Amino acid sequence: MNIAELEKQLAIPFNNHALIEQAFTHSSYVNEHRNELIVDNERLEFLGDAVLELGVSQYLYKENEAMPEGEMTKLRAAIVCEPSLENFAKALEFGKYIRLGKGEEQTGGRERPALLADVFEAFLGALYLDKGFDEALAFLEKFVFPKITTGAFSHAMDYKSQLQELVQQYKHQTITYMIVEETGPSHDREFSAEVRVSDKVTGQGKGRTKKEAEQKAAKDALDKYQP
Repeated sequence: MNIAELEKQLAIPFNNHALIEQAFTHSSYVNEHRNELIVDNERLEFLGDAVLELGVSQYLYKENEAMPEGEMTKLRAAIVCEPSLENFAKALEFGKYIRLGKGEEQTGGRERPALLADVFEAFLGALYLDKGFDEALAFLEKFVFPKITTGAFSHAMDYKSQLQELVQQYKHQTITYMIVEETGPSHDREFSAEVRVSDKVTGQGKGRTKKEAEQKAAKDALDKYQP
């Protein structure tokens, strides 16, 4: 693997290159090189999983003051699940750096979702050991957290229900949603929604569907809601 290329791509110079090599080493590669002192990434994956959970939990706790524990748990689960980690790994082109055994290579292991998800966690574990939690958090802030703020995981959240529960704490307040604009051709529409609490616009959002736009408007309202 080309460590220098990966470090340049991520703008993260490692102190211990053995750690980053281990993070991208699959057990199938180790099995085919038994005479060499090579370690696979499974232990780093275990550590990286814990680092990821803590980093995401901390982010959700700080950035979503109105979100109850149950909703934070659901959102975190959507962020750290295998399909999400696979997408993070693909976006960073991690697949091309993995050291695989010949059999695993021939059967498409480099594109296997579980393998890519494991490598992402292993890399995070290696980064934590090499540079500490703050640097691991900085990595998440650059490559993972922006996807949360842009609504990539909104499918896992029901912000409209959250807003309804919040508003119900105060008497005589009502919620209404309006689609205020539709743009783009029929096959690629974008909808703009606004949510009003007692006729006052409290949130706005855009989405490819009316439902998505309303959910984003509700999230916007939650982020800045004051009765």
